[in-house]
Amino acid sequence: GLRSVVYVIIKTKEYLMIKVMFVCHGNICRSPMAEFLFKDMVKKLGIADKFKITSSATSTEEIWNDIGNPVHPGTVKKLSSLGISCSDKRAVQITKADYQYYDYIICMDNMNLRNIHRICGEDIDGKIFKMLSFCGENGDVADPWYTGNFDETYYDINRGLNAFLEYLKKQREI
Repeated sequence: GLRSVVYVIIKTKEYLMIKVMFVCHGNICRSPMAEFLFKDMVKKLGIADKFKITSSATSTEEIWNDIGNPVHPGTVKKLSSLGISCSDKRAVQITKADYQYYDYIICMDNMNLRNIHRICGEDIDGKIFKMLSFCGENGDVADPWYTGNFDETYYDINRGLNAFLEYLKKQREI
């Protein structure tokens, strides 16, 4: 019936979208910053409808009784200063099924990379990237949980996201 047709249309549209998941340790600082900055970037470029964008954690440290903690106040403050809200975001953990679903799984550091492999297995489809690899760098995005410097984290993530957009253009995905 009509419900089945609508479901197929929605699933087909979703299938054609570029599905991006940003990952960090707790999903309260770096990965939500990347998620909401990238959502804002693609919206301003008029291509938001081409993307499904989210973020997750490799750990469960910020998840209690299946309820994730909200975004860290430092990330909220940095995003708010840019006119970006992340008020409904709660920490979630990446799953093995996420590997199958998402086209790009972009992590912040080497520890995230190891933990994603532990959870998802081998990267047989070449979907897992480090954020700064799009800038031609092997470095880690500084974790403001430890540094307290959300501006430095923003600087790295913003550079990485702009380079990721250029990568997608070169791949003719956008």
